[in-house]
Amino acid sequence: MKKILFLFGICLLIAGSVSAQGYYYGPRRVRRPPPRSQYDDFYKPRVGITGGVNIANTINAYNTNFSTGAIVGFNAGLTFDLPIIYPLSFAPEVLYSQKGYAAVTTDGNFTQRSNYIDIPLLAKFHLSPTFNFLIGPQVSFPVSTTNTYDNGFVVTDEHFYNTYGNGAILDGVIGVSFDLNRDVELRARYTVDLEQNAQNTSYGGDYRNQVWQIGLGFKFR
Repeated sequence: MKKILFLFGICLLIAGSVSAQGYYYGPRRVRRPPPRSQYDDFYKPRVGITGGVNIANTINAYNTNFSTGAIVGFNAGLTFDLPIIYPLSFAPEVLYSQKGYAAVTTDGNFTQRSNYIDIPLLAKFHLSPTFNFLIGPQVSFPVSTTNTYDNGFVVTDEHFYNTYGNGAILDGVIGVSFDLNRDVELRARYTVDLEQNAQNTSYGGDYRNQVWQIGLGFKFR
């Protein structure tokens, strides 16, 4: 009986000691993992693909015999997002892009469709978790051109390949993108030639391309 009372007394002393520690030092804190930062994904370089629609026309065709209208083409290619320091990242791309215009002339209808390899070199500003602003230069390399003449009776096509005398063309780009989720974005931008380019055609002479683009981008982890 004495042994049982002795053990019971020891248990009371231990319980009292633990209770006293809780009273003086407060409840024991449980370590929890830190909350996920909304900027965690920003510092991960991303590679992706994109595709979309081009609405192309010209600026300053320098010929009063006709007015130009828009044509519809497409763009597709690779995208990169290389973080610098929040909220700025570098966003170069390599795109295949269709440009050109339609014109009503004194000799009939004329359409020019040109294919380019565009390399935008853009600064990307992450203005919110889902909204981005992009601006920068673009270098455009002509690949081929198709001119279509329609005088109401006969339709004639002319094809040209790498025939630009001035080689690459410098463009300006401004645009926005909306992150639909971590891997998909909606893109919209405007590009314009910063210098005249000369085509193989008797219509229009030198002019500058302007293109409105809208499309989707898909990023890989």
